[in-house]
Amino acid sequence: MKKIVAFAGFALLSVGAFAQTNLQVFYDFGKDRKLVTTTLEMFKADDWGSTFFFVDYDYTTKEQRDVDIYGTQSTYMEIERALNFWQDTQLGALSAHVEFQSGRFGGFSARNWLFGAEYFLHNADFSNTFTIALLYKMYTDSKATDTPIQVSGVWGMNNLFGLEGLRFSGFFDFWGEKAVWGLDDETKFKFLSEPQLWYNVGALFGCENFNIGGEIELSNNFRDKGFVCNPCLGVKWNF
Repeated sequence: MKKIVAFAGFALLSVGAFAQTNLQVFYDFGKDRKLVTTTLEMFKADDWGSTFFFVDYDYTTKEQRDVDIYGTQSTYMEIERALNFWQDTQLGALSAHVEFQSGRFGGFSARNWLFGAEYFLHNADFSNTFTIALLYKMYTDSKATDTPIQVSGVWGMNNLFGLEGLRFSGFFDFWGEKAVWGLDDETKFKFLSEPQLWYNVGALFGCENFNIGGEIELSNNFRDKGFVCNPCLGVKWNF
């Protein structure tokens, strides 16, 4: 659900698409999840780089509603800016990167800044793209980690297996943090990845904005200790 279109500024500039916004609605089948999540994403490229943000909302489950808990269970957002004033030079694929993260999950909240650089790779027609970023992570709690480094990657593959409208995309984050949801103070390396598969089924009946598909949230020491796999099914509307 997160940053699937991020880091793609040069691809969009090259094909003439300068902005895109989409809304995703998922049902999470993961253990102890069984909830609905919405994600609003926006990406816009310009002459100085690109801007990307997303906002996630997890909505309360039926069991939570039965005890008079309504609305959103948790929320999380990121806003990122890629700075690139040298797009027409030999270093055009390299950009500076600044990012802000904030969220609330029950009684736990987070607010972090990240600074670093990203490098963009693509094939000849920009149908397949990949961006790798190396970032310094500034935690709200200065004692949160001894290793404040994050490595992130974002990929996109259009018309997968030669099937028009089938897109495989996703991201991964790898970083160090001491606490796993407040369970301990030992430094742990965390991993989060959300590969997505979408099919533009709306193109079959004149509604190219509509997509069906899903994602798998793969994580290690993220919300829980150890490895967790949460499959989701969803729909996406491109504005």
